[in-house]
Amino acid sequence: MTVWDRPEPPTRPVPLDRERIVATAIALADEGGLGAVSLRKVAAGLNAGPMRLYGYISTKQELFDLMVDEVHAEIVPEDQPGDWREALRILAHRTRQTALRHEWLADLLGGRPTLGPNGLAVTEATLAALDGLADIDTVMRAVETVSAYFTGAIRREIANLRAERATGLSKREWQRASGPHVTRILATGRFPALTKAVYDGTDVDAETSFATGLDWVLDAVAAKLTRPPA
Repeated sequence: MTVWDRPEPPTRPVPLDRERIVATAIALADEGGLGAVSLRKVAAGLNAGPMRLYGYISTKQELFDLMVDEVHAEIVPEDQPGDWREALRILAHRTRQTALRHEWLADLLGGRPTLGPNGLAVTEATLAALDGLADIDTVMRAVETVSAYFTGAIRREIANLRAERATGLSKREWQRASGPHVTRILATGRFPALTKAVYDGTDVDAETSFATGLDWVLDAVAAKLTRPPA
């Protein structure tokens, strides 16, 4: 029986329910990451004994599952656009924006699909965007491809934000600090392609990079959807 199927115990003596437990856990994770989340800390935030929580959740993984599903409510689109590209674009950008509000989500994206109501609603919206455009296997590979792109891009962006906080250096400050070393290495001539990228490439912000890469992935998906059957 999953956490979604198991009923909650009756309230006593401190008012408690999964909604309050999850909200407290999310607040802890937003402030200090997943490492800051423990049943003891959640219970303390609710002025309840840790053992009380086991009536509502069995493991920390179940708590994480509930947290992920709760923030997926922020991803579910208000309306379903008629254009499949726009639908997938909106879902990808909403996932990124949600992860930037809740950075710990980046650590839990991917892997097995979430089975909570909000997670299933996101999956339904994603599949519905492509429904009828190709056979189901092609649709599933398209969904997996788009998801793999934005999951990786989001994780990279969050990793960079964490590195900035850990080092106290912004991206520009880190580049300036690393500049002399990089210049010496490139001057050896051993890395001509990298040298061209460093000196001739255009530096763009994370949002622009995300949007551009997403459009390229959607272009590739479109090519598969419009390919005539063999």
